[in-house]
Amino acid sequence: MNKRWMLALTAAVGVGLLTVPLLIKSKTQPAAASAAVETEAPSLTSARAPVCKNDAGASKLEAFTLKDMNGADVKLADYKGKVVLLNFWATWCGPCKVEIPEFVQLYSQYKDRGFVILGVLANDTPSKDQLRAFMNEYKMVYPVMYSNEDIESAFGSVWALPTSFLIGRDGSVCAKQLGPASKADVERSLKALL
Repeated sequence: MNKRWMLALTAAVGVGLLTVPLLIKSKTQPAAASAAVETEAPSLTSARAPVCKNDAGASKLEAFTLKDMNGADVKLADYKGKVVLLNFWATWCGPCKVEIPEFVQLYSQYKDRGFVILGVLANDTPSKDQLRAFMNEYKMVYPVMYSNEDIESAFGSVWALPTSFLIGRDGSVCAKQLGPASKADVERSLKALL
């Protein structure tokens, strides 16, 4: 086969692979939630201060109940009035393992000032014992729950891990971070909300 045709075929396959997440995202994501989270929430790494938008997408936080590793219900509405870092992660995720120790430090430093980290285990189903061992190894003392399709689609089709959302005291989404977030980045945004 001609080199030009091979190059053209390779480019076409590459473009196709890059558009798949966009197509999946547009089919699975409710319009109101995606607009609030995707376009209006700055990244945690952004130099600008977080801007909280209290709209239909943000208020959905109150509607979710997730299961913790013991099977107990955790109502996210119980965290209204606190600044929440909602972190979608997995035990197999390398970048998640990098950010977790910094999150543990942040939680310990700011939990008495109205800050909580909620770890939401996504695309991962370790047993209760495996999860407990992982949490002990990484000294995770903040709440960890199993994800479900409803919460993932409400926050914009979580297709990459880690993905974190910084949520204000009123339940509105203030910032979103796709990929690992450093302690310094979260702390800068957090201080503006506490």
